[in-house]
Amino acid sequence: MTIASIADVEFGTELPAFEPDTSMANVRTLCDAAGWDSPRFKDHDEARKLGLPGAIVPGIMSQGFLAAMIHNWAPTSRIERIDTVFRAPVLVDHALLITATVTDIDTDENAIELDLTVANEAGETRVFGTAKVRID
Repeated sequence: MTIASIADVEFGTELPAFEPDTSMANVRTLCDAAGWDSPRFKDHDEARKLGLPGAIVPGIMSQGFLAAMIHNWAPTSRIERIDTVFRAPVLVDHALLITATVTDIDTDENAIELDLTVANEAGETRVFGTAKVRID
């Protein structure tokens, strides 16, 4: 169900899960557009030499995936903030499942709060956080 107004939102609603494209090609496209040439994002072997388990998805890209999930659910919404905690690296070329739950609704402000989770294919939480979203 696509959300068009705050009246469409119910407390406890789980947003449709989102499976982003974490492929090396997609990560390199973002890094190239941003002018980032760090091997920690663009090369698994070089990232391992830096002590990482492989190339990692840039944090801002993970936050972009969260925003995409929210806008897929509520296309006319306005995200006021996304706060995240990165618990472990988000690896390039690994499947992710991004989920969110409505944890507060403020009808006076037309705003909702969401709890956010980014989990890997093993079900391990890599990133969690909250978002404040206005739905006018």
